[in-house]
Amino acid sequence: MLRSLWTAATGMDAQQSRMDIISNNLANVSTTGFKKVRAEFEDLLSDTIRSVTPPDGRGGSQPAPLQVGLGARLVATTPNLSQGEVTATNNPLDLAIQGQGFFQVQRANGELAYTRAGNFTLDATGRIVTPHGEMLQPGITIPTTTTAVTIKADGTVWATSGTNPNPQEVGSLQLYNFPNPGGLESTGDNLFNETVASGNPISAKPGEQGTGTLLQGYLENSNVTAITEMIDMIDCQRAYELNSKVIQTADQMLQKVTTIR
Repeated sequence: MLRSLWTAATGMDAQQSRMDIISNNLANVSTTGFKKVRAEFEDLLSDTIRSVTPPDGRGGSQPAPLQVGLGARLVATTPNLSQGEVTATNNPLDLAIQGQGFFQVQRANGELAYTRAGNFTLDATGRIVTPHGEMLQPGITIPTTTTAVTIKADGTVWATSGTNPNPQEVGSLQLYNFPNPGGLESTGDNLFNETVASGNPISAKPGEQGTGTLLQGYLENSNVTAITEMIDMIDCQRAYELNSKVIQTADQMLQKVTTIR
């Protein structure tokens, strides 16, 4: 009886963790470049009451074990890196990646991070940065006299100034891919860190080595589908209620036992 209480409690805890993940997905349904996350579960060790035994001389045996499971637990969270919907913004510093790859940015402490969010802007010195001020890598500075910026699909950046109508190339963007992008660690602010699971970043010109191309004046939206998350939330709620019902039933059975005289 106590085993059922423990097992149902692990189920409730697992569904609570799943609900936390679903709520985070829904909270970021409008976050640029956000990638939804899925909870991965596994069963706990089973309590083996009787093991399998081979046939004896009289033909007797135990061909199947007698085991009782001990519940479930959250083992991992897997990001869904599928392409989000691309929306036009007409902002020349907004960039969307069509295909695989990440932008590389440098944090204030010098560490490198990676993002799919291409909502860039300029700082006081003309450098292309994220809304939090992380500098896009490789670093590109737009001259202060620039009147128009053109970023081509292959990542080359051209600037047109009022004194020179001919565009001048001021830099070239790179995209970065990973052997296992699902192993990246989310650190908030739309940024990911490389890990031993993701492998080392592979730099490439947009459109080469499996990376996508760039779209200027567009942003990649979150790949969260609100309807799907709502369905998952209802399913999670039902599973939580069923596990709580198991605890209530087990408790009632224990109460019956205590009244036996």
